[in-house]
Amino acid sequence: MSTANTLSDWFALPQGRYLMEREQAYFDRTVADIFGFNAVQLGLPSHDLLRFSRMPLRFKAGKEFGAQVWLEEVELPFETGSLDLVVLPHALEFSAHPHQILREVERVLRPEGSIIISGFNPRSMWGVRRMLGSKGGYPWNGRFISLTRMKDWLALLGFEVGGGSFAGFAPPFTQTAWLNRSSFLEPEGDRWWAVFGGVYFLHAIKRVPGMRLIKPKWNKALVKNLLPASAKLNRELTQKSQKQ
Repeated sequence: MSTANTLSDWFALPQGRYLMEREQAYFDRTVADIFGFNAVQLGLPSHDLLRFSRMPLRFKAGKEFGAQVWLEEVELPFETGSLDLVVLPHALEFSAHPHQILREVERVLRPEGSIIISGFNPRSMWGVRRMLGSKGGYPWNGRFISLTRMKDWLALLGFEVGGGSFAGFAPPFTQTAWLNRSSFLEPEGDRWWAVFGGVYFLHAIKRVPGMRLIKPKWNKALVKNLLPASAKLNRELTQKSQKQ
C-alpha cells in the first residue's frame, strides 16, 4: 500500500482523490458567491481551491512546495482587517496550535469577511478508520476535530456560521474501483445520513457588533421657532405653483 509523507501526497492517492473531487466541488461553488478584493488559501497549495473566486487578488500560502507566500499560519504577515476571504483546507487538524490559527484569521479578516473550513469528520467511517488503524501516516495522524467543537471555537471568536455541508460517504477503501462502486452512496448519504460524511465544510462570517446611531440633541426652542416659518414657506410655494 502506498504511503504519503504529506497531506498533499495523500490527496494524490485513490482515497485522497476521491475526497478531493468532492471538496473541490464544494469550494468551487461556495467561493464564487463571496465578493471582495483579497482571498487567501492556507494549506494544500497543490490544489487551487480559489480558482472560481471572483476576487482580483487570490493566492496560496503555507509551508509546502507550491505556496506563493511562505509563512507560519500561527503568525500571519497580513494587516489587521485586510482580507475578505480565508480558506482553511484541513489546516487546523494538522497543526499543534489550531486555536491560534483561528485567532490570526479572525484578526486579518475584515468585518463581514468569510472563512471556509474543511475537516475530517471523526463521526464517520473515516473517523472510525483513524481510531482502529495506525495513526502513523497521513491523514490518520491528524487530530480530527468534531463539527460541534469547531462551531464552538468559531462562536467564541465572533463568527457566525452561514452554511456548511458534508461529503465522502463511501467507506475509506484504498482501491479506486471500490471507491467508484461506492459512489452511489454520495447522494443517498447527503439525504439520509449527512452528518456521517467523511469530511465536513463550514462557511462562517466575521460579525462585528454594529455601531449605535447617535442622534443629535435638538434645540427644542429653535425647532419650535423654525417649524411655523417652514410651514409658512411651504404654503407660499404651493400657492405660487398653483397660480402658474
